[in-house]
Amino acid sequence: MLVLAATPIGRVEDAPPRLASELATADVIAAEDTRRLRRLTTDLGVEIKGRIVSYFEGNESSRTPTLLADLLDGNRVLLVTDAGMPSVSDPGYRLVAAAVEKDVRVTAVPGPSAVLTALAVSGLPVDRFCFEGFLPRKAGERSRRLANLAKEERTMVFFEAPHRTEAALAAMRDAFGDGRGAAVCRELTKTHEEVRRGGLAELVDWAAEGVRGEVTIVVTG
Repeated sequence: MLVLAATPIGRVEDAPPRLASELATADVIAAEDTRRLRRLTTDLGVEIKGRIVSYFEGNESSRTPTLLADLLDGNRVLLVTDAGMPSVSDPGYRLVAAAVEKDVRVTAVPGPSAVLTALAVSGLPVDRFCFEGFLPRKAGERSRRLANLAKEERTMVFFEAPHRTEAALAAMRDAFGDGRGAAVCRELTKTHEEVRRGGLAELVDWAAEGVRGEVTIVVTG
C-alpha cells in the first residue's frame, strides 16, 4: 500500500493524529527532505523502524521504479513532503500514477494544506476554485499564463516564492486589473502568520517593501 501523508505547514501540533503511527509502522518512508523528516519525528516523539529514502524533484523519476518495486513486494510505503499534502506542487504524482497503473492500493492521511487554508481565510468566494500552483519564473511566460486566466470565473489559488511575490502580483494586476480582489497569505499557521487583503494594485504597493516566508496568493475570479 502507498500512503500519502500530509505534514504540518507550520505548527507541529497540527500534524494529523495518524501521522505518528504511520511513520512508526511504515516499511519504507520516502521523504522530500530526510533532515526535515528527522526533525519531524523528533518533535512527534516517533521512532522510525523502516527504511528512509529521499524522494524529491531531482530524483523523483529515477527513484519511482524502486519504490514501485517495494510496493509490489508487499511493503507499506509512506510518502511525506516538507509541508502539506504530497503531489500538490510537491513530489508524489509520478509514484501515485505508477502505483495506480499496477493496481496498488493508494490511500492518504489527510491533514494540513496551504491551498485550502489560504482559501478559507482569504475572505474570497470559496464555492468554486482552482489551484494554479507556481507561476512561470520568466516574465513573458508568466504574463501569457495569466492572460489565459483573465476570464476565469473561479477563485484562483497560487503558490509563490517570497522574492517573486511583488513581480507576480504586478503581473496579476496587469492581467486582471487594479481592483481585482486578492489576498496574500504569508507563513500560514506559523508565529508570524499574516493575511493581507485588498485590490491587486494595493497589494503590489505592499509587496514592494519586501515579503518573507511561504506565500500563497488567492485571487477572485
